[in-house]
Parts: sequence; C-alpha cells; structure tokens
Amino acid sequence: MASASSSKEPSKNTKSAPNLEDLEKLLAREETALERDLEESVERILKAFKLNPYDILAITPDASADDVKKRYRHLSLYIHPDKATHPRASEAFDLLKKAESELSDKEKRGDLDQLYVQARSLVLKSLSLPTAIEDDDPRLKALQPGFRESLLKQVKDILIDEEVRRRKAYKLNLANEGLEAKKKEEEVANKKRKAEEDKLWEENRDQRVDSWRSFTAGKKKKKAKVNVLG
Repeated sequence: MASASSSKEPSKNTKSAPNLEDLEKLLAREETALERDLEESVERILKAFKLNPYDILAITPDASADDVKKRYRHLSLYIHPDKATHPRASEAFDLLKKAESELSDKEKRGDLDQLYVQARSLVLKSLSLPTAIEDDDPRLKALQPGFRESLLKQVKDILIDEEVRRRKAYKLNLANEGLEAKKKEEEVANKKRKAEEDKLWEENRDQRVDSWRSFTAGKKKKKAKVNVLG
C-alpha cells in the first residue's frame, strides 16, 4: 500500500516569488514613470500663466489654506532642483514658491479672489445671465466654450491689464525720479559754478581796483592838460 505521506504535490495556487530580473524591470518602469511625471510637472508650471498663482499650483479659488500648502508640498517634492533632472526645474520651483507665498498672503489672495468675482460678473453679463446664477446651473453647463474656460480667459485679461498699468506707472515713476535727479544735479552744478564765479571775482578784486585807479588818474591828467591849454 502506497504511503500517502511519501510525497506531496505543490499546491497549484502557490505563486513563485518574482526573480531578480523581474524586480529590476519593475523598478525600471517605476523610475521611468516617475521621471515622466517630473518632466510633466515642470513643463506644466513653466507653461502656466505666471500672473495667476492658482494656475501655477493648478488649484481653484475655493481651495482652503491647507489645500494650498498640501498642493505646494506635493509639487515641490516632484520638481525640487535637487531631485528633478529637468534643466529648468529651478525656474519652475521658484515660480511654485512665489505662487504659494502669494496665496499664503491674506491680502494678496483676497485681491485675487475679488478679481475672480469681477471676472465672473463680466462674463455673466456678456452672456446676459444673472450674476447670482449658481455654477451648476444647466445654462452654464451648456455653454460652449465652457464657463470655466471663459472665466479663466477673463481673469487672464484683467491680470494682464493690471500688470500693464503697473509697469507703466513704474516706468513713469522712474522717469519722474530721473527728472528730479537731473534737476538736483543741475542745481548742484549751478551752485558750484556760482561759487567758482564768486571766488574768481574776489581773487580779481585788487586787479579791478588798480584798473579803476589807473583809469580815474588818467582822466584827471587829461582834464588838467585841457585847463592849461585854455
């Protein structure tokens, strides 16, 4: 009688452990995917609208302060210059830091949120829709192009207009400062020239006195000669 315990067949459900070659292939695929994510993150930030921190962080105005910080930390891990191999990773990281800083500033974020409200009102008025309409209203969902796309375009236009005005004001201020500096330089030059003229006048005083004495003495001699002849 054959012994039942003499040999046991391996279970068909038992899976063999992956060999070293399969493991290396898996790690290589994951590394490639990570590098691709890093590249895409850097490229997206570089292509984002630089004047809108919401666009750089790829979040919406309804994001909480914690959401902003979490999003920043998540993206910074991907694009930090010490980790990312992209040649412009440092530039993208600086943009990311600036965006997070602006949204962490309550005053700056409040101004930006108010700009979104203004843009929303302008878009709705252009569509002859009430400004109190909800975002999930079927009339907005049916729009082509979409309402969000139109809103972001309007936000972009307003931000560009504000930046143009800011730069013009800055240039005008520089020009005014330049004129003021030139005016002061002219005043200093005039004072210096006047001081030099006064100094020269004083230095030539004795010469002028001698010349005047010689002149008056000559006149007296001429007068005396005329009287003798008469």
